[in-house]
Amino acid sequence: MFTNERFYILFLQKYGQVSSKYGEKLLNNIRPGSIIKSSNWPEPVEIKFIEETGGYVHIVGATTLSRGHIDQIIPGEEFSKILAERINSAFSTEPWKVFLALETIRYRFASIYDPLLAMNTSKVDPLPHQIEAVYGYVLKLPRIRFLIADDPGAGKTIMAGLIIKELKLRHIIKRILIVAPGHLKDQWQRELSDRFEEKFVRIDREILDALYGENVWMRENQIITSIDFAKREEVIPSICAAHFDLIVVDEAHKMSAYRYGDKTDKTERYKLGEALSRISEHLLFLTATPHKGDPENFRLFLDLLEPGFFATNEMLQESIRNKDNPLFIRRVKEDLKDFEGKPLFLPRYVKTILFNLGINSPKEKELYNILSEYVNTQYNVALTKDKKRNVAFALVILQRRLASSTYALHESLVRRKKKLQDLLEGVQEKKKPQESTFDVETVDDLSEADRWKEEEVWETLSVAENREELEKEIRTIDGLIERAKNIIHNEEEIKLKELKKSLHELAQKYPKKEDKKILIFTESRDTLEYLETKTREWGYLTNTIHGGMKLEDRIKAESVFKNETQVLVATEAAGEGINLQFCHLMLNYDIPWNPNRLEQRMGRIHRYGQHEEVFVFNLVAEDTREGMVVNKVFQKIEEIKRAMGDDKVFDVISEVLYNKSLSQLLMEAAANARKIDDILKDLD
Repeated sequence: MFTNERFYILFLQKYGQVSSKYGEKLLNNIRPGSIIKSSNWPEPVEIKFIEETGGYVHIVGATTLSRGHIDQIIPGEEFSKILAERINSAFSTEPWKVFLALETIRYRFASIYDPLLAMNTSKVDPLPHQIEAVYGYVLKLPRIRFLIADDPGAGKTIMAGLIIKELKLRHIIKRILIVAPGHLKDQWQRELSDRFEEKFVRIDREILDALYGENVWMRENQIITSIDFAKREEVIPSICAAHFDLIVVDEAHKMSAYRYGDKTDKTERYKLGEALSRISEHLLFLTATPHKGDPENFRLFLDLLEPGFFATNEMLQESIRNKDNPLFIRRVKEDLKDFEGKPLFLPRYVKTILFNLGINSPKEKELYNILSEYVNTQYNVALTKDKKRNVAFALVILQRRLASSTYALHESLVRRKKKLQDLLEGVQEKKKPQESTFDVETVDDLSEADRWKEEEVWETLSVAENREELEKEIRTIDGLIERAKNIIHNEEEIKLKELKKSLHELAQKYPKKEDKKILIFTESRDTLEYLETKTREWGYLTNTIHGGMKLEDRIKAESVFKNETQVLVATEAAGEGINLQFCHLMLNYDIPWNPNRLEQRMGRIHRYGQHEEVFVFNLVAEDTREGMVVNKVFQKIEEIKRAMGDDKVFDVISEVLYNKSLSQLLMEAAANARKIDDILKDLD
């Protein structure tokens, strides 16, 4: 029997009848503290005073929910009806109803006793590795300064949502800031609203201008903003004037710094990270690619969480080897299981398709050699002149374009020629050429659209200092344009032929319509447009995703690929925020110089929800200097895979490139700055 009369009456309002025997007991025991109800009152009343006088009953009490005051004199006949109503509110019901009632009470007080409350109040079904990260690592920390660096597709957004929800329910945090790449803001806002019922407000330039004079960062408690908006010189001071209980940074690896000797070069995003670290009690980083193969870069990155925690690279590496690191957790896909112990991710197979320009396409090899000579000559001149380092990078971009496609090189050369002609006119008018402030390392951290804009600036840069030198360079470019045009016109590009052959073989191997989904990645907008045209000419239904598209257009393109087309040609814009696990075949038409981008590409299809084995094909020219470096990297990955013996291939690029920069190695190879044998030895 219930000892708490108040709870008892609440139960009786909904369930069953009381026996007459117990009703008689109630009749004889109405006294201060008893709870009774009547249709005359909006809710049950707790008796404070009760007295019968001359056929009337005087009741003084308080309503149980609103605590309203009751002071009434009720005729005895009416009071008998109240008693009858109480008697009829009997306790005689089915056990399952009692159980449901008890569960209702339990949930009411869950915030006090339930250690997994966020899971029980959110629309998610967390996986074991997500529960481990959230409840086994992050929430155990008295002050959260942590990096979740699981492989792509592990559900880091869900983990962040659980952490936010749990900390709010425990009344630990109130003010929250989420910093994400611009194209992921909508996705974050939608996920947190739909899955966790947490409403976040987006702050951008439009909001800042509309509320000029007011610190908008203090106006709202739950905010989402983009990393490239927040890093601006005019925005950071207002952010720093606010304080947040928790800051979450998605794609946090973009906040990078680099060490050159005794000098540390901090990007604007890194400076933002330093500011965020100062204004928040709790700081959570999310990234699938924390390591760029440069241990010092990684150590500086962790400094944003806890400055000076790892004084040296040796201390950091020892901590990683001993799996004793309080700042981050990283689980590779092969380690992730469901609740039955089954792997969450099916195997992924990577194959390199090698082709030889010298044997299969002599005209292409000739174009490559002439371009290499032009780049090498101009590159060396650039490095000998003051403040010409970016000119050297600009020239190497031409090699990068050719590695993408002959068409991309042709378009870049045409643009370069036009801008050199503009420079030629500028020499006569004594105009100062446009300058670039980025280099190969930092420009790779830009969004795709911004990177394209910056590379267009690079196309204006030249080592020529007078009219004669400019005219000579334009003549050289004219010759390169003509050679590229002939190869394109005659359809002699060997890599394009390899692509056509591969698409045909895959179509034969996977005859079902739903199996014919093929994703083709390229880093060049020109190559994307070229491949879109060619694949359509070959009879494939094709659409595209690129960095010039708005997020809603990318999501629409994702849907079109899923339901209508066979081939999707995509740039790196599809590597972040777009999920294509309904496709299991991927071709890398070119290889990005940033290894993180390669992993992000593969992570679009090799993720949770993929029901097929994933096959990735890399097209690489084996007889170009850049191709030799890339092929060597892939060979080393295969060696490590065999040595590990369990197909753990997803976390080894950083091991292959330990203390090396792939961008730097490829740039040296493209510009012939070092002997190719010496460069390849760096990868041994």
